Amino acid sequence: MIDQMTESLARIRFVLVETTHSGNIGAVARAMKTMGLSRLDLVAPRQRPDAEALARASGADDLLARAGVHENLTDALAGCRLVVGASARLRSIEWPLLEPPECAERLLAEAGEGEVALMLGRESSGLTNDELARCHFLVHIPTNPDFSSLNVAAAAQVLAYEIRRAARAVAGERLTETPRDLATAEAMEGFYAHLTETLVRIGFSDPEQSRTLTRRLRRLFNRAQPDRVELNILRGILSAAQGRKTPERFARPDEAPQPD
Repeated sequence: MIDQMTESLARIRFVLVETTHSGNIGAVARAMKTMGLSRLDLVAPRQRPDAEALARASGADDLLARAGVHENLTDALAGCRLVVGASARLRSIEWPLLEPPECAERLLAEAGEGEVALMLGRESSGLTNDELARCHFLVHIPTNPDFSSLNVAAAAQVLAYEIRRAARAVAGERLTETPRDLATAEAMEGFYAHLTETLVRIGFSDPEQSRTLTRRLRRLFNRAQPDRVELNILRGILSAAQGRKTPERFARPDEAPQPD
């Protein structure tokens, strides 16, 4: 599934139309590469990728080097079975409109069969109506209506993330944590006995009137589900509170001896 995801992402091209600032081209390349996208096409850029573009790319130099540069939109969209245009404003002429997550899902689904394109327009005015007429769908990023200005690279990052998120969902990819070595039930009971003893010894609780306190503390630590090392740290703290010292030769908390 991961290989299939990579292949689908490779068929999604970001097409930038008449970009004014080369730095934005570099920033878009960076946004794409962080999300596993690699196909960048430029239509009549006012400035070719230069030193500023390389600086803003921050390591996505390979995308800039491979970027296609076209004189017209027809060449840039050649071979695409689906074209989605990004627009910062809703137009008076109605186009089929997608939210970013829906846009990502459609692009990814069609990319499984062939080339697709996501088109972003000029920094100052976006895409023209004639350019949008080439699109099957329009994607709009809902922004604060009182301040809706979104830089082209920022828009690219939002859409690239949504594509990555959709691809990971299809592939069943999830963030995973290193498995924790949770403290066993016996170890927790030893800790609770040690805790009760310590609270009594330091004068914090009365053994005859501490049942409610003990239950609440059990609930607290059961919710936390400490692992073996964390439990050793807690017991070390209890030992210190009782006036027992942990030998300095134990460099790590998990190496400290367990009090009885």
